[in-house]
Amino acid sequence: MITAILILIPLIGSAAVMFTGRGKGLKRNAIIVSLIAFAVSILALALFHNTGEPEFSFSVPWISGSGINFHVAMDGISLLLVLLTTFLFPIIIIAYPKPVSGRVNIFYGLVLILEASLIGVFTACDGIVFYIFWEMALIPAYFIIALWGGNNRIRITFKFFIYTITGSLLMLGAIIWLYLHTPNPHSAEFSALYKVATTRNAQLWIFSALFLAFAIKIPIIPFHTWQPDTYTSAPPAGSMILAGIMLKMGIYGIIRLLIPLCRDTFGLLQYPVMILIVAGIVYASVIAVTQSDLKRFAAWVSVAHAGLITAGAFSLDQSALQGAVLQMISHGINIVGLFIIIDIIETAYKSREANELGGIASVNPKLGIFFMMIMLATVAIPLTNGFPGEFLLLLGIFKYSVWLSAVAGTTIIFSAVYMFKIYQKVMLGPVPEKVKFSENKLSGFEMTALVSLAVMVFFIGCFPKPFLDLAGPAVKNILDFITVTTN
Repeated sequence: MITAILILIPLIGSAAVMFTGRGKGLKRNAIIVSLIAFAVSILALALFHNTGEPEFSFSVPWISGSGINFHVAMDGISLLLVLLTTFLFPIIIIAYPKPVSGRVNIFYGLVLILEASLIGVFTACDGIVFYIFWEMALIPAYFIIALWGGNNRIRITFKFFIYTITGSLLMLGAIIWLYLHTPNPHSAEFSALYKVATTRNAQLWIFSALFLAFAIKIPIIPFHTWQPDTYTSAPPAGSMILAGIMLKMGIYGIIRLLIPLCRDTFGLLQYPVMILIVAGIVYASVIAVTQSDLKRFAAWVSVAHAGLITAGAFSLDQSALQGAVLQMISHGINIVGLFIIIDIIETAYKSREANELGGIASVNPKLGIFFMMIMLATVAIPLTNGFPGEFLLLLGIFKYSVWLSAVAGTTIIFSAVYMFKIYQKVMLGPVPEKVKFSENKLSGFEMTALVSLAVMVFFIGCFPKPFLDLAGPAVKNILDFITVTTN
């Protein structure tokens, strides 16, 4: 029941904000709703037994006689991603202090609907329910970017919509095919879909459809062309949600659906896909080095790090899969922190071009310190949250292929280059006039958001074991299922 409550809280809250909220109280109400959802997710963590099997199951018949049920539950992987979602949403709302021009109630209502949809994706145990929540997440994201985005937002949003809806329809086609091949009476439950006996050709088709859907969402190069423009044009809150949480939908889909459903042909396609992903990591890293627009820079950083997480998941090593789950959490924290800092810089200094900035750390030392923390975490310095997950990812890739791990490992060098380069340009050096004579104090909202993220950067970096242990049994169940059914 807790799982259903977690979905209902932001849904009910969105209706309250949209139709009853007024004036300045809208933001406060949205924060309260998101904090209640976070509190319930902490309660779920406290009650969780971590057997590897889904807990807090809630299932009711949805379409009579069809075998399609509204079934949601959580295992360790789901719970960690729900915790990430409910932790980041209040921070994102808190850190977005600028009044949204017009339709403020609609903006916060859409944000809360998006939160409910993401929780639904991470907890769905039925293929059709998974698809519905997947599509539900697209709709508020589309309107947030289209109504409150920057230049060329309509063209960019349309491209984002076409890419993602194409991937979604491919995924739906694969799920329906599997559903129709379950024994009578048909069932869309994940457990039933996993057991469908398929030919190699059918699994190749299913793999292609699901991989494209998830690759677009992550995104994996060359299915990424919607992402830099969308992240750049989206309002700050939209960029944070897209990069911090929505990106994880694709990686989660690979772990939850692609790997167990395509287990018989996974080995056939694993190597070429790994080459594609690792090549994309290097490409995105090189492009990130050349960027001067801070939002576009953050977009390419996100592509590179998401690629490494996906490569680790594809290695099918237990430690790497646990590392992938941990790194999804760490990446969400770090990229949201980076986007918050970029928004603060753009708001205060009326620019996000690195070449027009400089010396910010000397006039705003607190911002310089927070930027330094996020930079070190992104570079995966030991005792920050980026280190344990990245270490496990590279270790798993190394076990699969030494040379692929060597190429993927260049991300350590590249990330140091692009993060230190951008930090030096923006935070150090001479202070331009626009920086010297601008407002250089962090607001209470901004301090609250950045302190919360900084605490998690070092908490996860120093104590990764609880997070790894939480994901471990669920990861083991997936790998055990693959081993048993392929032998």
